[in-house]
Amino acid sequence: MAAGTNAKPYDLEDRTFEFARRVRALIRTLPRTICNLEDAKQLVNASGSVGANYIEANEALSKKDFRMRVKISRKESKESRYWLRLIDTGTSPESESERALLIQESTELRNSFGAMLRKSEG
Repeated sequence: MAAGTNAKPYDLEDRTFEFARRVRALIRTLPRTICNLEDAKQLVNASGSVGANYIEANEALSKKDFRMRVKISRKESKESRYWLRLIDTGTSPESESERALLIQESTELRNSFGAMLRKSEG
């Protein structure tokens, strides 16, 4: 499919970068509560780690190293979903909508990493 005709890029490095960027944009819109401040820190770390570990997987020196980095990316995707579910979007329908989309994206990323791991077993 040609670039720009699909809403989701096929390049997982770009896709994971965009995920982390969107998470950060969402966090800037959240109410400043004690819980959100703490949960947002965890979410920023997890969402950034998804892509960072995937980049490391692409530069892996061995199949074992590749699999470990992809497993970490999968784990961080799951953790991002957890923190996204916990944050309080307040009364903003836009923030709530973006959170729902990011939860969906974190699930899709987790599934992609899981498929990668299954394919790399053989």
